Amino acid sequence: MLDYLIKNARIIDGSGSPAFTGCIGIKDGKFVSVRGDEPAIRVIDAAGRIATPGFIDAHSHGDLILGSRDARLFKTQQGVTTELTGQCGLSMAPAAAENLASVQTLLTMGTAHFPREMAGWNTFSQWMDYAERCPKTADLAAYVGHSTLRIAVMGMADRPATAHELDIMKGLLREAMEAGACGFSSGLIYTPSCYAEEEELVELAKVLAPFGGVYASHMRNEANDVVRATEETIRIGKKAGVMVDISHHKVMGRANWGKHRETLRMIHEANEQGFPVICDQYPYPRSMTTLNACMPPWYFSDGFAAMTERLKDPAFRAKVRAEMEDPNGGFDNSYLNSGGWDGVTVYLAAETPEAEGRTVAEYADLIGKDPWTAFFDLCVANQCATGGVYASMSEDDVCDIIRDPYCIIGSDGLTRSWTEKGHPRASATFPHAINWFVKEKKILTLEECIRKMTGQTADFFSIEGKGYIREGYDADLVLFDLDRLHNPATFTDPNRVTEGMDFVFVGGTPVWENGAFTGENPGRVLRFSR
Repeated sequence: MLDYLIKNARIIDGSGSPAFTGCIGIKDGKFVSVRGDEPAIRVIDAAGRIATPGFIDAHSHGDLILGSRDARLFKTQQGVTTELTGQCGLSMAPAAAENLASVQTLLTMGTAHFPREMAGWNTFSQWMDYAERCPKTADLAAYVGHSTLRIAVMGMADRPATAHELDIMKGLLREAMEAGACGFSSGLIYTPSCYAEEEELVELAKVLAPFGGVYASHMRNEANDVVRATEETIRIGKKAGVMVDISHHKVMGRANWGKHRETLRMIHEANEQGFPVICDQYPYPRSMTTLNACMPPWYFSDGFAAMTERLKDPAFRAKVRAEMEDPNGGFDNSYLNSGGWDGVTVYLAAETPEAEGRTVAEYADLIGKDPWTAFFDLCVANQCATGGVYASMSEDDVCDIIRDPYCIIGSDGLTRSWTEKGHPRASATFPHAINWFVKEKKILTLEECIRKMTGQTADFFSIEGKGYIREGYDADLVLFDLDRLHNPATFTDPNRVTEGMDFVFVGGTPVWENGAFTGENPGRVLRFSR
């Protein structure tokens, strides 16, 4: 007897092939072939609904709040059944007790709370064991983050790693790969990842090669120097002999719009030469990261507390402002990329909550200060633990990139709390991609869009048993009403529940049904063994 028989569904199987009407059988957590008249413990009439494989979030920060209800809510209500975490150089392990404060300060962009056990996560496998015990409504794979790795070994030091420090980092990374990590990620606009030279990244990425691991990179620049940054990212993969994923690929700053044509050409050229390079993308023309990204990264080498103190000095503020206003300042300048303070919205400022949801310019008007004073005061009041949303991208560029055959969909959602203001990508990426790219823009068919969320992602990352509705594959499944599918999340009200998402199955178990959790937590930690 089947566990579930789903009848009369419009099936999109993840391959990109045309949809067809049929039945789906589930038994013992797997898809099984059916005629449609087999007995089942539960029969679901899916007439009028679309059935697809569970969505795979190719770029998730869900590990930072793993185990919480919010972590489950952000992903499950939009149909995510597998997530690839530890992105942008930010992972929860390995941690070193002597540098714990530094890594936790860095990770505050994605979480407000840290497990007590974190001080003991000297190896990645210790974190993975913890992750196994956490309640999960999605399966999880994990990268080792470069910033986290570097802080564990050498703190926030603004210098190249010594040979000895590099050997220690390589040993920690090798342990993580042996424990089942899917690869290594960098965040080269963030401290201390940005302090690393190319050869350090190459040497670390070489550790991945025997394991078939992936090097995922938030590149060194996504604006004026996006082409050179893409060259470096691809070059690291070539030298190390590993696959590359260019994280949340975009081009920021009006003067740079259109440069994606060259970066995509480079991705195609690498693949034609036999070097696998892909990119992931979220379906929005605004980005999100820390407010610190407006300021030169070299001032953070002594940590966030030291930077907070320095920002109290008017002379230092004047120096930082001059560098932020310089279009040739030598860093990925989120302030200039957004066209000034009217394009920078504060999403996180716990000590000054009246700023949240407002642009810096609006906040300055509210408190009667000029925008520069308001910005620096905001950073000081919040000890540089702040976040911003940046109006920096072109819709045309976003649409061109998603059409590329080497591009897949990932949320890049920072999911600190359901009650905090953030970016709608955290709660709405997957339904929004369908509505924006398929229904509104009409630049992808529904089958093409679903493939970029499921089968293609599983293929690129060699995730066994995922991404397709096929016999023997994990029964990760979403059932939704295409006409009703909508997530009302906006930039001012970013955390909303998706409408029209009727069922989400993970490993054959329903975790979401008609707008609510079922109470089941079948999610697993995926340990890669290649």
